[in-house]
Amino acid sequence: MWLQTSCELNFDIAVPTPFILMLRARSGAQQWVSREEYFIDPNVPVFEFSDAYGNLCQRLVAPPGGFRIATRSDVRTAETMDRGFGAAFMEIQTLPDSVLHYLLPSRFCESDRFCDMATEITAGCYLGYDQVAAIESWVRNNICYEPATSAVPASAAEINQRGAGVCRDLAHIGIALCRSLSIPARMVVGYLYELQPMDLHAWFEAYVGGRWYAFDPTQAELRGGYVTIGYGRDAADVAIYNQFGPPVQPRIQHVEVKRLG
Repeated sequence: MWLQTSCELNFDIAVPTPFILMLRARSGAQQWVSREEYFIDPNVPVFEFSDAYGNLCQRLVAPPGGFRIATRSDVRTAETMDRGFGAAFMEIQTLPDSVLHYLLPSRFCESDRFCDMATEITAGCYLGYDQVAAIESWVRNNICYEPATSAVPASAAEINQRGAGVCRDLAHIGIALCRSLSIPARMVVGYLYELQPMDLHAWFEAYVGGRWYAFDPTQAELRGGYVTIGYGRDAADVAIYNQFGPPVQPRIQHVEVKRLG
């Protein structure tokens, strides 16, 4: 399907403020970006780089006053998301070097604290994809999805105790449970067509059967319409913006996803 994604952020800046932005979707195996628009007002020098995960990032210094960032992209993405029931667990010694760091505990995914829990959740499952599907189902049924209730990331252990969270929080638990079973897992941030309420979205991927598969415990079923902006170990790696200096929150944040044609 063809989708048009847009995101607008408006800030009131008190002092010159350095930003690192991550707002550009990139073409890959599941999506093709055919057109992009990227507006910054007032116009300031912008320097783009690829981070350690291949995400497209932009550096700039916002001047005092009103500051607006607006992006729009036309993206072709999959009508449906691949499922891989029966895809096998991969022995650590056979994993590509590039996925090994997705096995380790990270700031918001304390996988070393979830081994017993993950073993219980996946008891009787075929090793690999079916274990991750059981984890996805457990998170969906046991952690309440409460959109727009938290602006501060919480760790998987905190959300497990709380029993509720936003999309990134549910992804953190899924990632921690997977890694505790030696299944590489990573955070994904981007857009989802017909997400309610509409906002930027987060889900997770697990590496089984020689490839990455997507999982989303916030949705009743996995469907098409996902557009990826960035990948990382957890929310610390995939913030759509980081600013440095006095804290500043967007006065306006507007996200929209439309189907084209």
